[in-house]
Amino acid sequence: MARTPFVAGNWKMNTNKASAIELAKGVAKGAPAGVQVGVATPFVYLDAVGQALAGSKVQLGAQDVYFEKSGAFTGEISVEMLKDLGVAFCLAGHSERRHVLGESSELVGQKARAIVAGGLTLIHCVGEKLEQRDAGHTLNVVQSQLEELRGSVEDPNSLVIAYEPVWAIGTGRNATDQQAQEVHAYIREAMGRMWNPDFANRVRIQYGGSMKPDNAAGLMAQRDVDGGLIGGASLKPDSFLAIVNAAK
Repeated sequence: MARTPFVAGNWKMNTNKASAIELAKGVAKGAPAGVQVGVATPFVYLDAVGQALAGSKVQLGAQDVYFEKSGAFTGEISVEMLKDLGVAFCLAGHSERRHVLGESSELVGQKARAIVAGGLTLIHCVGEKLEQRDAGHTLNVVQSQLEELRGSVEDPNSLVIAYEPVWAIGTGRNATDQQAQEVHAYIREAMGRMWNPDFANRVRIQYGGSMKPDNAAGLMAQRDVDGGLIGGASLKPDSFLAIVNAAK
C-alpha cells in the first residue's frame, strides 16, 4: 500500500520570533510535492509561523498539549487553543517529555486521546533507551508505549507513529537502516494485532533518531519507514529540505 511520506520538523526549544518566521518561509518555499511536510514550533511562535506558512502546503504542528479542554491549569495549552491557531498535528510522548520532564505513560495516553478526539493528527512517539536496547527489551518497550493508544484511535489517517531510539537523539549516533526497519516492521505488526492489518498498513511510521541529509535516503528506502521526525537538522531550511527530498 502506498503511503504518502510525512517529514516533520521538531524545533524543540529553539528559535526566536524572527528566526522562526524566516525558517518557516524557507521551508515553505522549498517544500516539494509528493511529501507531506510539517513543522512543530514552540507554542509562543505558533501564530507567527502559521501566518508565515499561509498559502503553502506545509502543516503547522505543536510539540505538546494538555489533555483537559479548559480550566484552572496554569501554563497549559488545550487542543482547542491549538486548533484556533491553525495547528494540524501534535506530538505526544516525545522521549524528552517522558525521560527529561518525567511524563508518565498514563499522562502520555491522556494527551494522545485528547489530540485525536480534538481532530488533530497525532504523532505518537515511541522508543527505547540505550540500557533497554542493550538488555534486549526494545520491542517490549515499544509495545508498552503503543498500548497507550488502545481504545483511542479509530481512523488510521489520524495517527502517525514516530520511532525514536532515545540513544540516537542528539547524540550523533544513529540506528542502522536495518535496525530501524526491524523496529518499524514490528510496530506495524503490533498495530495489526491491536487493530487490524488494514489499519496498520495505512498508518505512517516516521523515524526519529538523528536523521540527517547524509543518512536520510537509506532510512527512507526501508519498506516500513514512511518519513521522519527531525530535530536538529530541521533548524536550517537546506538540511531539512534535503531530508524531505530524500523521502520523495
